[in-house]
This record gives sequence, structure tokens and C-alpha cells, in this order.
Amino acid sequence: MVEIDNLIRPHLRGIKPYSSARDEFEGTASVFLDANENPFGSADGSSYNRYPDPLQRNVKKKISLLKGVEIENIFLGNGSDEPIDLLFRLFCEPGVDKVITTPPTYGMYKVSADINNVKNVEVPLLENFQLDVDSIINAIDANVKMIFLCSPNNPSGNLLNSEDIRAILNTFDGLVVIDEAYIDFTNEESWLTRLSGYQNMVVLQTFSKAWGLAGLRLGMAFANEKIIGYLNKIKPPYNINQATQELASKALDNFKSVGDWVSVIVAERKRISEKLLKLSTVKKVYSSDANFILVRLEGAGKLYRDLIEKGVVVRNRSNVLLCDDCLRITIGTPSENDILINELSTLISQPIN
Repeated sequence: MVEIDNLIRPHLRGIKPYSSARDEFEGTASVFLDANENPFGSADGSSYNRYPDPLQRNVKKKISLLKGVEIENIFLGNGSDEPIDLLFRLFCEPGVDKVITTPPTYGMYKVSADINNVKNVEVPLLENFQLDVDSIINAIDANVKMIFLCSPNNPSGNLLNSEDIRAILNTFDGLVVIDEAYIDFTNEESWLTRLSGYQNMVVLQTFSKAWGLAGLRLGMAFANEKIIGYLNKIKPPYNINQATQELASKALDNFKSVGDWVSVIVAERKRISEKLLKLSTVKKVYSSDANFILVRLEGAGKLYRDLIEKGVVVRNRSNVLLCDDCLRITIGTPSENDILINELSTLISQPIN
């Protein structure tokens, strides 16, 4: 069994967190003279003169009910990027430790490694964008502290084989971080359902994709209680502002709309994939479990630039490993998707029915 305390950087095991005014106060009160706030209100006429709940209890209660996860197993961050960075700070000694990533994948894992002076060992995915499990296991040594797995993967869009992930979890004594930013767009079971079975697993999810709250920057990390406790100790005291907490709470009350949006996106993903395959320059449309598709086509770089001139922005992934001549296309509204198809067909002079 993995002992989390032994994985934490030694100088952080006994750290005393900053104690904010709202951490120390429990109960009800009508006069708050503890936190050096402006007592008159806010200059914009709102009521944001008071500091927010540092532990976001109301939002976590709603997430707990929706996800079936105890509040003690939930951490909220400024996007998923904050918990990613905090995990580096918790588990990796700068200049000594390593992490493993599996390119092509989400670029912030490497950026966070570079920022924290942690060596990033890259074990590329196989040609089918699945994990090379044997190579990952062979790359593990005493200084590898975390393995990052993105499923569904970005930019390929596919789910990683669950048996491969399980093999890594059962073999590796460090932290396995499973990034599920796009899990809402697949019928596959989230790894949250197996959270209690793996002490060394962290699952990341986000409000930026299916929930339509990218502008709020709110990410979720789920893990055993000890890991969450350490994350709460080293995070900034008020890392989630009051406005974000309020808007996220309203969104959680309206979760049925998310399901409606997801249904449309999944249907459009299928429709657009079929239309793209009719284009002569399209060599492959990769199967996707996300809200985007990866498309291999002739002259991807030029088409990317030509689409921008037409006011249509997609992502050129041609410079990414295994993604030569590939564009990553987010699924938009039906009308936006029609504009994309029409512009592409015009650019390659091929009408599409």
C-alpha cells in the first residue's frame, strides 16, 4: 500500500498553512472586524468587499452530490493548471526528481515541469495514440514521482485503454495523475468511481469544457484525503474568488443543461467527421471521445492559415509528435460547423453535399 506521507517532499510534511480570518471563524456573526476589509461595500456596487470561503464549502457540497465523491476528496483550483502546479510543488524536489508524460498530450504538464525544474521524461504514445505501457514501466526509477495520463487525450481525442492505466497504477508507487478534462463527452466510466481503490491516484476534471465556464478558470482535483489535505495547506489562502464560487454554484444547479449541450456536441462530432471524410484532401479523421476531432489532411499548414483569413480559427497540430499534417478542430454550434465545412470545401474547390 502506498504511504502518501512518504511521497511528500520532506520539508512540506509538517508545514503550517497560512491561517486566514475565514479559516479561524465558525458560526454566525453580523459584524466582521477581523480581516481588514472595506466595510462599505465594493466600488462597482457589488458585495465583493468580503473575502470568499477559502475552502469553497458550498460549491464542494454540490460537486460531492453530483460526482458521488466525499467533500474531503475534492480540491478546487484556478483552472486545472493550479492543482497540476501544486502537485509538482508537493511531490517533486527541483533539480532531483522526474515526471513521466506521454506525448502528444496536454502541454502544461511539461511547462509545469520546466517551471519547477523537474525533469520531464517523455514516453511517446504508440501510433494508435495508446500507452506504451512497457516503455513507461521501464522508464520508472527512484526519482520518478508522478506520471501524467490524459484520457480522453488532447490532441488525439481518444480514451486511453483502462487496462493500461490500471497496469501503471498497480506497478508504480508514485502518483498517477489522470486528466479527465473531456470525460463528459464520452460514455466511458470516470476513474472517480475507482478513487477509493488507489491511494496514489489523482483525477483532474474541469468546468472549462462541458460546463461552458472556461472564462471562470475553475478546475477540480479528486484524490484521497491526505493528498487533498496537503494541497489545501500549500495553496494560496483565497485561490477561488467569490464571483467564481457563486457562478459555479449556479451552474451546478443547472447541470441538466450540460447534458443537453453534450448531446448536441456528440451528434455534431459524428456529423462533421462524416462530412470531412468526403473531402479528397482528408486522409484520416481520428475517432474522438472529446469535444474536438483530430484531422489529418494534405496541406494542413496552408489550410490553417487560409481558414484564419476567412475568420475561422482551428488549431494547427502539425508540429506535434505523431500529428504531422493534422488540424485539431473543436466542435462548435451546428451553424459554426457548417461555416467550417463550407470554407474548407471552397478552399479545396470541392463541394460537399
